[in-house]
Amino acid sequence: MTDSTRALDLKTVLISTGVVLTLAMGVRHGFGFWMQPISQANGWSRETFSLAMAMQNLLWGAFGPFAGMVADRYGTMRVVIFGALCYMAGLVWMATVTQPLLFVTGSGVLIGLALACTGFGAVSGIIGRAAPPEKRSWAFGVSGAASSFGQFLMMPVEQVLISTMGWQNAFFLLASAVIFLMLLASRNLREPKHEVAAGGHHQSIGEAWREAVRNRSFLLLLAGYFVCGFQVVFIGVHLPAYLKDKGIANASVAVMALALIGLFNIFGSFTAGQLGGKLPKRYLLSFIYFARSVVISLFLLAPLSQWSVYVFAAAMGFLWLSTVPLTNGIIASVFGLKHMSMLAGVVFFSHQIGSFLGVWLGGYLFDLRGNYDIVWGIAIALGVMAGLANLPINERPLVREPQLKAA
Repeated sequence: MTDSTRALDLKTVLISTGVVLTLAMGVRHGFGFWMQPISQANGWSRETFSLAMAMQNLLWGAFGPFAGMVADRYGTMRVVIFGALCYMAGLVWMATVTQPLLFVTGSGVLIGLALACTGFGAVSGIIGRAAPPEKRSWAFGVSGAASSFGQFLMMPVEQVLISTMGWQNAFFLLASAVIFLMLLASRNLREPKHEVAAGGHHQSIGEAWREAVRNRSFLLLLAGYFVCGFQVVFIGVHLPAYLKDKGIANASVAVMALALIGLFNIFGSFTAGQLGGKLPKRYLLSFIYFARSVVISLFLLAPLSQWSVYVFAAAMGFLWLSTVPLTNGIIASVFGLKHMSMLAGVVFFSHQIGSFLGVWLGGYLFDLRGNYDIVWGIAIALGVMAGLANLPINERPLVREPQLKAA
């Protein structure tokens, strides 16, 4: 295929980015299973491991805009390859380092960089460039479903690896799988220069940044994504420990709960992508945030049992990452594709600030008070605030004055 034809095949792009997202999100979502064995082996409190997870999420967000800039400028393939190398190094680091400060900083930098280069923000640009406008929201939904499948697939795999091989050997095996499969998938993400630079209106990175941060709808997306990060990472990391504290000692219940979140997230992400092409995305986002607050409230009020956990996991799973295709769809429709990955990275940075606070506050307040009650309450209140914040978002494309060509 030559540069004169459309070089990006949507099916190939979705399969390849799907493999990358499956591994990146699947491995990352299972880190909660390592909290207790690592803490016990090294004599750490839960706050130490929680701080490491918080640093990973914060740096993931901080590196995200830069990874997106490089992907938009030089292509997604290079970014994914670098991310795969960082992911492998980060998993090996977590398996071998026993000094708390080194564990927190090293795993934070390496895994944070890895996720920035292999997560949604980094691959959103190539998906947007490969998909025609009428299929773009659907394509973002498919990519979200792929990451959800990774969570569903990897949760039981990681728990079995830890129980049969030990937590250190489990890290080593996952590091090998990540580097091999991500490098294999990245070969299909090469973009010719005209595709990478596509976007119509000529605009520098600085101009795109200033345009976005002065846009009220963009700032509202930032606020909503902050809440999304707080809720999902707090639940994803601390739910296994919360269930054990409440008397559900059978580890398979937590494994099944996290797997159900991943399973139902497949349907939720795909459904959100489908509906996002037919209904206003801002209303769908508001519904998701309001619904999360309702689901969390009902879970806390109902008698805790194995089945109440499964119902909660299924409901939260349907709402889990369904925000991703809708948020990315609004960014693409409002600002265009030229700086899609960079702007998605900026929004995701807000998500990761929320993730940092959610996972860290979970550990800090547990060590301080002996329970998670306050953090659950914050998650409910933030969901209501995010639902309100998304209602006034304007989804219409920005109208820019045409630039005059030099004579």
